[in-house]
Amino acid sequence: MSKKTEFIEIYQTYIKRDGAKDFLDYLCSNKSDFFTAPASTRFHGSYPEGLVEHSINVYHCLKDYLSRNRVKDMYGMDYDDETIALVALLHDVCKINVYKTSYRNKKVNGEWQQVPYYEFEDEMPYGHGEKSVYMISPFMKLTREEAFAIRYHMGFSNEDPARNVGYTFEHFPLAFALSTADMEATYFVDGKE
Repeated sequence: MSKKTEFIEIYQTYIKRDGAKDFLDYLCSNKSDFFTAPASTRFHGSYPEGLVEHSINVYHCLKDYLSRNRVKDMYGMDYDDETIALVALLHDVCKINVYKTSYRNKKVNGEWQQVPYYEFEDEMPYGHGEKSVYMISPFMKLTREEAFAIRYHMGFSNEDPARNVGYTFEHFPLAFALSTADMEATYFVDGKE
């Protein structure tokens, strides 16, 4: 099964709220490179379809994290399937249409060759998590916890003041869980170029 097919299957199975179909139509349209884009310029998923693969990996990591007895019983984290799918699959939609293929010289087997690489070129530099929330919101209503989870999924690795991240993790535990799943997928599951 292709990554696009797997993504669409998970999305359509769990995300049912008003506007979900319209947002999926946008992701599948020629206005979006979501299913062909890399997840980064040179780190995790820095290859075609890396973004959709990363999104699916985050979904599976989040499902696994939230299924743990300790997480449910001690931390009280209990979210429905729609919320889990929505925040995991859509947390990085801010990366749509921002990676451009360029070429540089690289020595390969002793000879200089033109090799492709990705450049980051964001025509709507609205931040990272907040841009994803901004892009989803015209299509679907997010709960406050979903919006905070997507907004702060980068955790302490973003440029936000630590007190904002700490406050968010304390008051919106889904943000902590999504950040944990994102880091797990990034550093242990996603492929490298």
